Amino acid sequence: MYIYNVTIKVTPSIAQEWLAWMKQEHLDEVLATGAFDSYALHELIDPIQQEDDGMTYVAQYFTTTKDRYETYIEQHAPLLREKGFQRFGNQFIAFRTVMQKIV
Repeated sequence: MYIYNVTIKVTPSIAQEWLAWMKQEHLDEVLATGAFDSYALHELIDPIQQEDDGMTYVAQYFTTTKDRYETYIEQHAPLLREKGFQRFGNQFIAFRTVMQKIV
């Protein structure tokens, strides 16, 4: 199992709109690429969030092979990332990592 982990810090002014977009559009768009089997969206609560500084979320996408993840990065990620930037500009920052489940 491979997990594509995206940690996103969102400015307070767009937090509600961004969260709705993630839940209603973006997560399903990523899944529709066929690269991932499922996803999870989390709100980071530790350390305790300061809403005036923005909210932090973690989106995780689960896949069975590294090849499927790499296909996503090469063929789909640039377009989907651009859609997010077109909609929200520089009002969020994302940090991406990939993990392999061991146990």
